[in-house]
Amino acid sequence: MSEKDRVIFHVDVNSAFLSWSAAERLEEEPGAADLRLIPSAVGGNRETRHGIILAKSIPAKKFNVHTGEPVAQALRKCPDLLLVPPDFRIYSRCSKAFIAVLEKYAPVVEQVSIDEAYCDMTGTGKLYGDLTVMAHRIKDEIRERLGFTVNVGISSSKLLAKMASDFEKPDKVHTLFPEEIQEKMWPLPIGDLYGVGKASLPKMEQLHIRTIGDAALADLVRLKRVFGEKGGTYLHEAANGLDDSPVSAEHEAEKSYGNSTTLSSDLTASNRGRILAPTLLALSDSVASRMRKDERRGQTVSVQLKTAEFVTHSRQIRLEEPTDSTDEIYETSVRLFNELWNGKTPVRLIGVTVSGLDESDCRQLSFFEDEKETQRREKRRRLDAMTDRIRNEYGKKAVVRGSLLQEPGAENAERKHTKKES
Repeated sequence: MSEKDRVIFHVDVNSAFLSWSAAERLEEEPGAADLRLIPSAVGGNRETRHGIILAKSIPAKKFNVHTGEPVAQALRKCPDLLLVPPDFRIYSRCSKAFIAVLEKYAPVVEQVSIDEAYCDMTGTGKLYGDLTVMAHRIKDEIRERLGFTVNVGISSSKLLAKMASDFEKPDKVHTLFPEEIQEKMWPLPIGDLYGVGKASLPKMEQLHIRTIGDAALADLVRLKRVFGEKGGTYLHEAANGLDDSPVSAEHEAEKSYGNSTTLSSDLTASNRGRILAPTLLALSDSVASRMRKDERRGQTVSVQLKTAEFVTHSRQIRLEEPTDSTDEIYETSVRLFNELWNGKTPVRLIGVTVSGLDESDCRQLSFFEDEKETQRREKRRRLDAMTDRIRNEYGKKAVVRGSLLQEPGAENAERKHTKKES
């Protein structure tokens, strides 16, 4: 099938977390202010001024509030900023409803994140007629039925559809077919090209590449020399709209499982005993339970920390054999954290990740493992299995490890996303 025969939609929820929080708030309180129409943001805590901005409204954007910046910094820019806490249960429900609408119309839907998906609409013109009209229909149905808005980008490739959906927002449909590239895409700043990070912009400036068009017309050999074979080739092809990757409904297997949490107060030497163990245990428990649910085990455990100055440090270790044990991941995380932290610099965020995954249910037996160690492992396995069964039947909070009760905020470590690395 030629590129001209393909029709792909990229559907992206406008400011997803904020939109979903706004829709939920209006449903519960019909007279409440619409978060999308006032300076507001999701994330952090106004009282403690801790945490980061996860999503912001368009009015907040006018105050130069950015996603990912510290709450304290955002409040200095916009003192009247209304902050609401994230609720990933709501977001999960809204995401499923959003995907269900797409699956009603598209033969193939590839969900790439909680708030965006590609739809392969190739050949559906015979059923639906004008597919631009169909895109408006999908967009409007999501707004009217679910209470939030999306942008739809239409093209013959995933790359161009993604670029189109990022044009003017919110609640819009845009096309970006190959014949429209020079007019609609080439004049855009090079930083707007999908896949181009901020770190590469200084090199772009040195090459006098300021727009996507500049990159499209640049010498490929020179691009490869500066950005490497892979980077230079991608930059040149993407700027020219070249992409033949398929829309696939098959989900890639997780390559790592990770959770992180921004602490309610910075970890210091004085509060270490109260905060560290419960936080690492909550993170390890969340990661391990998801791995067991997916029947995966990992051999590499890593710990990440971010200081109050937003400097990130990490350390990892490869275990002798893969594990899905909460206690084993926790004990390893404690050891890694102790090696990583100097005991003085305040810590704002802590994360635990397990990678090097193995789907095999077999465990390599060691001739050097004594009977006590074997019994200890079996006891842990039974404890984890029992905990999982109780939680599956009565809910995640039916079983809480005793040490988590020492720090009220520790259970919230489960709120961050599972990592999926490509």
